Amino acid sequence: MGDLLDRGAAFLDAQRHQHLSRPVLYRRGTDEKEVQATVGKTEFEQADDAGLIHRVESRDFLVRTGDLDLGAGPILPRAGDQVRETVGTQLFVFEVNAPGGQPPFRYSDPYRRVLRIQTKHIGTES
Repeated sequence: MGDLLDRGAAFLDAQRHQHLSRPVLYRRGTDEKEVQATVGKTEFEQADDAGLIHRVESRDFLVRTGDLDLGAGPILPRAGDQVRETVGTQLFVFEVNAPGGQPPFRYSDPYRRVLRIQTKHIGTES
């Protein structure tokens, strides 16, 4: 019968990928690939030296782990990579990065099928 939770997670991932994703361009240096991503967000709170709490929001892109392949096999996101998202006639550019020394990605499920890539907006092109 196999692992029922694993099969359920695979089913939910297939539904997310088919119905809740859009094409984005993942770029590292000069290498790039179009992948399907689900857009999300993560809120971070950080205290500064004076003890003030600052809230920062990351735009997250959920991408299948195996899809993030720039030609030499699947890669893991790293700070400085870019995700480029077109909305209408505008191209939004996001840099892979997470505040406060957090890792720029995490696995979104216990089976490591999906990466949650955390980014910050760095520019908009028309």
